[in-house]
Amino acid sequence: MPVPILRQGDVFIASIQLEQTDADLAKLREDLARQVGEMRVRGVIIDVTTLDVLDSYATRMLRAIAYTSRLRGARTVVVGIQPDVAFSMVELGLDLGEVSTALDLEEGLAVLRAQEPDVEHV
Repeated sequence: MPVPILRQGDVFIASIQLEQTDADLAKLREDLARQVGEMRVRGVIIDVTTLDVLDSYATRMLRAIAYTSRLRGARTVVVGIQPDVAFSMVELGLDLGEVSTALDLEEGLAVLRAQEPDVEHV
């Protein structure tokens, strides 16, 4: 099932509601890479609140989405990793690398805002 991508100002929010197939996650990566450039967004939030598990492929795809988005000019934050999911990821040796994480959508937006470069106006 495709993941809906919503736009909130200059941020995309992709809320993964159900367990996704490998193909669905690959499509999400492709869709976000294309749309980040087309819509000129500065941030991407991936909400995984409803997921009970993040396997190695899903973890790799989240890292790939973040890296691809960064190459296209947007920062990525993964939000909503549940405690049991975090415990399992640690036990399995899975990590998100340098991908930022936050507890919820509100904190994710704050993380993105804190990462915005300061621009001096002339």
